[in-house]
Parts: sequence; structure tokens; C-alpha cells
Amino acid sequence: MGKSLDLKEFKILTMLESQVDCALTQREIAAKAGLSVGTVNHAMVDLHDRGYVREGALTAVGLEALEPYRVRRAVLIAAGFGSRLVPITLNTPKPLARVNGRRIIDSLLDAVQAAGIEEVYVVRGYLAEQFDQLLYQYPNIKFIENPIYNEANNISSTLAAKDVLANAYVFESDLLLYSPKLITKYQYASNYLGVPVERTDDWCFQTRRGVITGLTVGGTDCHHMFGISYWTEEDGKKLAQDIPATFAMPGGMERYWDEVALRYFADRYEVRVRECSFDDVIEIDTFRELQELDEAYR
Repeated sequence: MGKSLDLKEFKILTMLESQVDCALTQREIAAKAGLSVGTVNHAMVDLHDRGYVREGALTAVGLEALEPYRVRRAVLIAAGFGSRLVPITLNTPKPLARVNGRRIIDSLLDAVQAAGIEEVYVVRGYLAEQFDQLLYQYPNIKFIENPIYNEANNISSTLAAKDVLANAYVFESDLLLYSPKLITKYQYASNYLGVPVERTDDWCFQTRRGVITGLTVGGTDCHHMFGISYWTEEDGKKLAQDIPATFAMPGGMERYWDEVALRYFADRYEVRVRECSFDDVIEIDTFRELQELDEAYR
């Protein structure tokens, strides 16, 4: 079944799917979907005529129309050493470090599980055997080994996982996710999470009408980048070709994997920014940041 929804229709149907147990007015639908009441009124007439909606509720036909947008898998990049989190990472991989009693990676895995995504891959390298402990709580995890994690940047992890990036979330596994609802069971287009900021010294996106047009370190009037992305089936298949091509370039081993679609082969992709806030997710980069989050490390 091919994709048949425009973005506003997708927003309405996914919202109805998530609110299946309660009837909503069109004004409530508009507020929850982030659309105007007029837009919702017009779209609902069309969705009703196509059999996707009946009496303000999603039908079986409407649910079927959402199926091409379902997220099929999640890939968690967890192979690196995490040198800036020493001394914790001398004996523990960074994603397995605990913050207030929970492993960092658990916040991501719990969100993936809550979204009903059953195909889950963890790319591991440093102290790889320690990730086996995850299987007690998340028995469906499959591990992908990255034997060159110590010789290359994180592009080596997506090189190892290149064949499972279609219809997939890709996570950097040092992110503490406070808003699990950001990980939804349906996605419309390839995208990255980003926070709108006036200025940042960190990795950021330049955008135009919601589409990422540039990737830089430091910028103004941009989006602070977080390493949670989604890739459609079409774009995931392109990545399976473009990641090895980037890796084979001079200096390719030293590249960040995000540069593949956002810099070296940017003309082959249209990647959107999905806005969030700094209250939704935090990247734990340094031991000092870990101390600020958990007094047990002070």
C-alpha cells in the first residue's frame, strides 16, 4: 500500500489513533494536531468521504492508511568509549551509566517499547559484552557489532547497521529522554529533533520552512541538534549506499554519520526538523554534567 496522506491528514489521523478511547470535537482535534480549526474542518470532510473517519473517529480503513508511515525499527548507536565521561566509562560503556538509578539507554528503550516498535538494534563496541545485561529487561534486542569503533567516528556504527536504517529511528545512546511521547509509532518524513535557539556553540541545523538546509557547529537563529532522527524507507535505502560512499572518502572514517545526508549527499534528501525543547531531552557529554544530574557522583 502506497502513501496517500498529506501532512495535515497524517497529523489528524495519528492524533485520532492516539485518542481512540475518547471522542473529540474538531476544535480539540485542531489544538492537539497543531492545526487551525478551519483546516481541520476542511480535512475532516475529505477524510470522511474517503472512509478514513466516521463520526469523528478513526476507521479500520483510516488505520490502514496510516500503515505505510509506521516506524518499523529502532537503531541505537552505543559503540563509543565516552572519553569525556571518565572515570565512569573506564569500566562502564557510557549508555549503561546510571542516572538516578536508571541506565541512560533505558530512557530510549522504554520509549521505543511504549511506541510498539519491536525490531530494536543496539550497535555496540567498547565493553560490548556488558550490553548483554539489557536482554533481561528488553529480550527483543538484537546486537550489531562494530569492530572498528576505536579507529573511526560514529559513521562506523551506521556502516555496520546500514541495512536496517529504513523506516527506522536512529538514536545516539547518550541521550536522556524526559519526554518519551516524542517517540511515536508513526512518522511522516525523515527528520531530526531540534530545539529552536537564537544562538548555540554546539551542533545545529539551518532550516527553511521546516527543512534542514545546513549542518554546522555553532550558529545563530538555528536549531540545536539532538541525535534522534527518523528515516523513511526510501531514505533508509539511500543511506545504505551513501554511508559506505562517505566512509570510503578521504578522511571518511573521521566523519560523523549525520554528515552523510545533511552534508555530503544533501541533494539526495529532504530532512525536516522536528521541534522539541531542552526539557524533553538532554545529552550527557561530561562527568560534570553527570554530577549535576545525580548527586551520587559528587
